[in-house]
Amino acid sequence: MVYSSRIRALPRMELPAIEQFISSTGTRIYRLPMIVFPNGFIAYAYVVLGAGMPTLVDTGSGFGRSTPDLLAGIDAISEQFGEPIEVQDIERILITHGHIDHFGGLSSILEATGGAQVTVGVHPLDRRVLTNYEERVAVATKNLTIYLQRAGVSADRLPQLLEMYGFSKQHFRSRKVDFLLNEGEVLDGMEFYHVPGHCSGQVAIQIGDVLLSADHILPVTSPHLAAESITHYTGVGHYEESLRKLASVPGIRVALGGHEGPMHDMYGRIGQIQERLTVKKERVLDFIRQSERPMSVSDVSKVMFPDKHGYDVLLALLEAGAYVEYLYERGYLDVTNLAEFEADDKTALCYRVL
Repeated sequence: MVYSSRIRALPRMELPAIEQFISSTGTRIYRLPMIVFPNGFIAYAYVVLGAGMPTLVDTGSGFGRSTPDLLAGIDAISEQFGEPIEVQDIERILITHGHIDHFGGLSSILEATGGAQVTVGVHPLDRRVLTNYEERVAVATKNLTIYLQRAGVSADRLPQLLEMYGFSKQHFRSRKVDFLLNEGEVLDGMEFYHVPGHCSGQVAIQIGDVLLSADHILPVTSPHLAAESITHYTGVGHYEESLRKLASVPGIRVALGGHEGPMHDMYGRIGQIQERLTVKKERVLDFIRQSERPMSVSDVSKVMFPDKHGYDVLLALLEAGAYVEYLYERGYLDVTNLAEFEADDKTALCYRVL
């Protein structure tokens, strides 16, 4: 059962409909849109009522109008659906994964609720993203620097890419975590599945016949993947395993992602994504096989994702590397300049098809 309404009195850009979903367990789930980045990028948070204490799933980015959009959405639940709830009634916050557009607004939402009574949960692999944020940024930036050097990014281009990476990471400060969302645990009727690939600690949440799939499964976009050499439990291999895990969960009527629309055939969508992953792997092999010389990750990214600019250049490098890494680790590729790399570990690795 789905009901739609419109958020009123929000300036500049009209948001998508707020939607109510009622699970087979009778839990009411409200899907709240937010503009999380200045370019108009939309993400969704969820208010879950009827599964223990009032629960908020994800908090937006904290940038721009993200938090005002979320607070207006919570107000709209009362105004438009007759639920006796306001932001101060939220007692529990679940973070689906450690990407800024899903947890960056945590501090602002805790402040809006009064904070003292609210508990925060996240998967163990993303706990340090919240509790030791500054440390995680420093370590990830160092890993990214090494990765980009080995990918073949030039020394003059490297600082610009690192600056873009760090820009969105400057406004969040570490927060405490009160409990962990472990694989297979059930909390007030909500069951958690660890689905890494897009993010190390990403979880999907089953509530009866409804699945909150976060960014793991989206109806249109294949979620961005990055090399596991930067952050463990990301990458193509983990993502494929996680897709198979959710494909084996029976009885999901609708899946609700962190972006884009509801999915009324989650299993069919998983099949589409799996086919797309296979095509991308074959394309990377073809690019390298047809090249007149061995290719670096940077070379592959330019062919795989042409005409990218700005921050999208960095995303292209990370995703191309995820596929090269997957194929190399499984014996499809070989490094051709090993002696040069042994002499200088900042040397770009160059690959050929075995």
